[in-house]
Amino acid sequence: MDRAQKAEQVAQLKQTFSESAVVVVTRNLGLTVAQSTTLRNRMRDAGASYKVSKNTLALIAVEGTTYAPISDMLSGPTALATSTDPVAAAKVVVDFAKTTDRFEIVGGAMGDTLLDVNGVKALAELPSLDELRATIIGLIQAPATKIARTINEPGAQLARVFGAFAAKTDA
Repeated sequence: MDRAQKAEQVAQLKQTFSESAVVVVTRNLGLTVAQSTTLRNRMRDAGASYKVSKNTLALIAVEGTTYAPISDMLSGPTALATSTDPVAAAKVVVDFAKTTDRFEIVGGAMGDTLLDVNGVKALAELPSLDELRATIIGLIQAPATKIARTINEPGAQLARVFGAFAAKTDA
């Protein structure tokens, strides 16, 4: 890898750090290609990304960003899971770590807040942004549905009474 490629990779990592709401540092202890592909697909489906990069380049990229506290975690065979949704990357990483012992969560950060392994696991238990949006929409729509049902109910009761009366007089 020449200097230009390294500079480009550092620029990409800096951009990733500036756009991400959460960064989870993981340690790859010999994942197979199939396991790595599965992890990347799960990340992509959740709207997150998973990148393996050289620690020296990641250390250069993290300087001057809000994620500077994770620099102590960048040693050994590490990879970075990032997402704009503060919960998505953590959920996928924690779920994947349960399936194999060759994958380890080192820690992470949410902005300038440093997270240990338990912090990442606690973050993964929170509902995702989409789940929160669905809950809020459901709460907003529920009163409107109740109002419409209440308004329509007297008319429906009258229709049932007229229908029963008509059926009674025909018989």
